[in-house]
Order: sequence, then C-alpha cells, then structure tokens
Amino acid sequence: MKAKDLVELGEEELEQRLRAAREELFNLRFQHATGQLENTSRLSEIRRDIARLLTIQNGLRKAEES
Repeated sequence: MKAKDLVELGEEELEQRLRAAREELFNLRFQHATGQLENTSRLSEIRRDIARLLTIQNGLRKAEES
C-alpha cells in the first residue's frame, strides 16, 4: 500500500482496510507460531501498512478538528 493512494480514500474505507490488515496480522502471527508461515517478511510489511493506515487516519482526524 502506498501512502499517496491511502490519503485519497474516505474514512470508512480506511477503517475497513485497517480491520482487514489487523485480521491478516492475527492470522500471520498464528501461522508463524504454528510453524506454517513461509514468508515471514509479510509480518513486517503488514505491521508497516497498519502504522501507515493509523497515521493517515489520525492526520484526517486532526484536520477535521482544525
């Protein structure tokens, strides 16, 4: 996910993507714990995506407050 693309999304769409990313992270952690995860780099990618989504979401909220 590119931050440039995410900024253009609405707040609801951001919330949906955040929910999906958190669910994927949960599943990846579960697979990693059971030894089924082959691509461990996906864990750090999805964490970065979640952080990116939260940053954009917080920026939008602060912009609304101003």
